[in-house]
Order: sequence, then structure tokens, then C-alpha cells
Amino acid sequence: MARYTLSIPTQLQAAIQLPASKSISNRALIIHALARSTQVLSNLSDCDDTRVMINALKHLEDVIDIGAAGTSMRFLTAYLSVAEGTHTITGSERMQQRPIQVLVDALRILGADISYKRKEGYPPLLIRGTSLKGGKVSLRGNVSSQYISALLMIGPVLPEGLSLQLTGDIISRPYIELTLQLMRDFDARAEWISGQEIRVWAQPYRGRSFLVESDWSAASYWYQLAALAEKAAFDLDGLFANSYQGDSRGAEVFSKLGIETVFTEKGVSIYKKENAVTYLEEDFIDIPDLAQTLVVTCALLGVHFRFTGLQTLRIKETDRIHALVTEMRKLGYVLKDEHDSVLMWDGERCEPEAVPVISTYEDHRMAMAFAPAALKFPQMRIADPQVVTKSYPGYWEDLKKAGVRIDNQ
Repeated sequence: MARYTLSIPTQLQAAIQLPASKSISNRALIIHALARSTQVLSNLSDCDDTRVMINALKHLEDVIDIGAAGTSMRFLTAYLSVAEGTHTITGSERMQQRPIQVLVDALRILGADISYKRKEGYPPLLIRGTSLKGGKVSLRGNVSSQYISALLMIGPVLPEGLSLQLTGDIISRPYIELTLQLMRDFDARAEWISGQEIRVWAQPYRGRSFLVESDWSAASYWYQLAALAEKAAFDLDGLFANSYQGDSRGAEVFSKLGIETVFTEKGVSIYKKENAVTYLEEDFIDIPDLAQTLVVTCALLGVHFRFTGLQTLRIKETDRIHALVTEMRKLGYVLKDEHDSVLMWDGERCEPEAVPVISTYEDHRMAMAFAPAALKFPQMRIADPQVVTKSYPGYWEDLKKAGVRIDNQ
């Protein structure tokens, strides 16, 4: 079992070509397939999740194994419901423990032929593609936005379109907006008609060439390094000032932790300034993928925090709330969680482990969020570091470009 030990200089400078956005890549691939387009999608992500999506759409085998790719499971479930043929879609052991009933029930209301092959409400699924008419469907707004996006993206190919009513609080709204914007980029007609309802008209997609933006989630780990180092300056290529990605708000949050962002022709340049706060309160309802990064960053900076809106973290690649509480304790930080949606740190410490080994729980973001902690804990080791291939395959190599020494223990 691989374990990485990192030696990170206290002063850092590098130019990094960030990976392409997985969120944009996977949505563009589904829309591209629904459009039956032959145009080119440029700068697609080379991460595991996108490779899985490309392979599944290219071959459409009888049994499609998407491994740990949650986005692929949700998006392909909707796509296969309107595609020709009969397919079984399955995944890793953890994927078979992640609920999908909310999406399946919504698709069944639209006429989809889906059955569970093992446990009710969970993959694997047997999907018989059919011609869905479309119509109205209601969904709780506090479920994963990927369920909502999966339904929205098939809307334009349904003869009656789709009217999606969202009830209660709507979480991860930027991911829904990202989906709608990408749909419109491919000539779909989709828009909010009220604060709780989205209408998608029966107007088929038109194929086009498309350039995928770099990933703001990946950028967050460089912001984190800059915040924890004594001095740092990074050029991060491929990011857009008017980004579709909700995680671009990370630049605003990190500004409170002393990181300045300057947009350039190639992307952004970020610089270490003085840390401006001693306490940070943030609602992560729209940016849950940044939670791990900012929990680790704030604690190591001595910034007390209260982070809300974390309810989706329980059903990610792992239970991220449990994972954060467990692994931060190894570093000597006692976090508290409330109501399955709040994490806080009031400064309470415990004795850190002499040689902490950070478990990554088959979760790419655990590895990348904890790696910069080696600045403060040089004896720390990262277990199963290969999990980063899920979203940022070149992460360790990029760290080496910045002068980080990585030893495989």
C-alpha cells in the first residue's frame, strides 16, 4: 500500500496548467451524445470519471461498470433511459451503497423502464431504453444536484419537454445553473420560470465544437498551499473570469484568508498576503466540494470556523464529515459536527499522532485537501495517494513542479 511523505518548501512559486473541469466535461459529453454530434469537444478532463464516461458512451456495452464515478452513475442512468438497448449499470462496492432511488423514481414517473438488480434504491440498475414523452416531475431541492442535472439534460429530447418542480430548499444551485448554461450553449431552451420550477422545451440540441474550462475545484488546492506557505505565488492557467463553475467562489473565500487573485489572459495569478481573519463562517450549500480544503486550511492557520450547508457530504465518495473529524484528530484538531450539516472548530486541540497517516477513504479530495498539511506536519503520510486520479491525475507531478519532494514510504 503506497504512502506518500511530502517535503514542502515554505516559499513556493510555479506555473500550473490545471486539469479541465470534470463537471463541465461530463455534462458536455452527455449533451454531445444526446445531440448525436460529430463536432469536437476540446480540453476534456483526463480524470477517471471522465474516462469512464467517454468509454461508456463510446461502447454502450451490455454491462457498464462506472467504478466510483458518481456523476457518471447519475448522468448515465438518465441517458440510458432514453437511449436504444438494454443495459446494466453498476459500480464499485461504495457506489452500490450510494442511494439513487430519488432519480429512478423521477425517471419512472416520466415512463422510464428501470429495475434494481440487487438492493432496492441502489445500483446496480437494469435499464431498458425507451421513448419517454416527458412532462411534469417533482423533486426535493435538497437532494444531490446531479439528480436534477441528469433529468434536465434529457429534457430537450423528450417530445413534451420537461417541467421540473423543486420543493423545499434548493442546494448546490450553481451546479444546476452550470447544467442549464451548458444546455443553452448547445441550443437547448431551458430556464427557470419561477424560484422553484425549471422548464425545458422540446427543442433538440445542436452539435457544436466546445472548449472545456479548467477546474476551479483543482485550483482550490493551490490556493490552500498559498495560504499555508510563508510566501507563495502561483499562475493557474485555463480559468475564466466569468466562469460557469460555482467553485470559482473559492477565490472570494480564500481572499479572507489572505490570498489575492488577479485574472490574466491565461488564467489567474494568486499571491500570499497577510491573513485577514481569525474566525470564518461560511455556508457551503453551493460549494460542498471545497469543504475539505477549507476545513484543513483554517484549522492549520489557527482560524476558528463554523461551516454550514454540508448535508451532501454524508453521501459523497465517503462520509466526508466523519472522515474530516477522524483525520483532523490525528493532527490534533478536535472538530465538532451538528445536524449532519455543520462542522466547526473552536480551537480545541488534542495530542497529535507522532507519525499521522491520513486515510483517504477512496476519496480524491481527502488526499488533495490533506497533502498541503505537510507544511505544518512534515512527518505526516498520505495513504492510497493514487485516489487523486478521480479528478486530478497530475496532482502529485504538479506538486513536484512547485518544488515539493514526494517520497513513497
